Amino acid sequence: MEPPRAPRFAPTALMLGNIVTGCSVLAPAGMLPELASGLDVSIHAAGLLITFGAITLCIGSPLTAWLTSRIERRTLLATTLAVLAVGNLASAFVPDYASLLAIRLVMLAIGALYTPQAAGTAALIVPVERRGSTIAYIFLGWSLAAAVGLPLITFIASRYGWRAAYGGIGALGCISFLLLLLRLPVDLKGTPVDIKTWAAVGRSKTILLLLAITMLQMSGQFVVFTYMGPLLNKLTGAGPDAIGMVFALYGVCGFLGVAVATRIVDTSGPYRTSLLFTSLLLAGITGWALGAGTLMLMAGAVAVWGLGFASTNSMQQVRLVAAAPSLASATVALNTSVLYIGQAVGSAIGGLLFARELLHTLGFVAVGFVVTALILVVLTRPRPAAAALA
Repeated sequence: MEPPRAPRFAPTALMLGNIVTGCSVLAPAGMLPELASGLDVSIHAAGLLITFGAITLCIGSPLTAWLTSRIERRTLLATTLAVLAVGNLASAFVPDYASLLAIRLVMLAIGALYTPQAAGTAALIVPVERRGSTIAYIFLGWSLAAAVGLPLITFIASRYGWRAAYGGIGALGCISFLLLLLRLPVDLKGTPVDIKTWAAVGRSKTILLLLAITMLQMSGQFVVFTYMGPLLNKLTGAGPDAIGMVFALYGVCGFLGVAVATRIVDTSGPYRTSLLFTSLLLAGITGWALGAGTLMLMAGAVAVWGLGFASTNSMQQVRLVAAAPSLASATVALNTSVLYIGQAVGSAIGGLLFARELLHTLGFVAVGFVVTALILVVLTRPRPAAAALA
């Protein structure tokens, strides 16, 4: 059955939703000092907003994929964005840390379904030959959340307070909600997810290896990323503007990385593209570890790291869809879930090391995770007969 013709800007509407989702997930990383001082908690405690949020996301992603797989996609995605918008707006008015954490957990428990369902929806509205590039394009939203969202969050929070930053994300969520209602086709439904689907996923060695790669890539990055701002301040004396510029460099390079990946994936294949950008990811995090203490070296490493951070994840999504198209709804949801497991593991380890002032150690622990991920990427090299499904 041919997919319905997507209205103009439908993929862009899905991509904007990923910007809102990315900003909602990553926001605390861009304003840890402001959150800590404003809520009278330690930076480590403020960082737990990311850790606990990631735990909620990793549980919520497969669970909501199962519970909502029979719901029409436009209704599902628009409702999810409405919850994210209201949650961020409510966060701007909380009286204390406990209230902010509670709102965040509820908001992300629902928001967990957006990214995998957006990728699955893309597969429904474009021809098969454009599926890989369209999914990669939708994941530009996460790159833009880092390229534009995080620096803006840092800028706004340092000048107008963290409440204003949450208000801005909420306003963007309202805009995204309206665009999804206007641009997505009606009556879009994917393949229902049931127990047999999960069992089929569990029997596939390739899928399990791909999911392990995602977890390791994200664990390594979030050991450092969660505390990137405070690390830059403690190791180099960088202030809010310099930290914001490093976040911007990270995000802009992430945007460029996904743009290049989107252009080459349909010709080079997802495996080669994944290998290239995982190698860049490793090079960047290694540069951070070796250059810790020198702002210019750390910023340069962040630029290389940025080229790989979002493109590696988008390639994971493409590889999972190609490996088992009939299981895409489940595998994309699981990939998002293990992505958030990686965030939880990495940020928890990073928080423990940061609290103990082991600031240089964070970088080398991150390198260990990404080296392991690269080894698994090599192990998933497709056989010649399966190269077309790489």
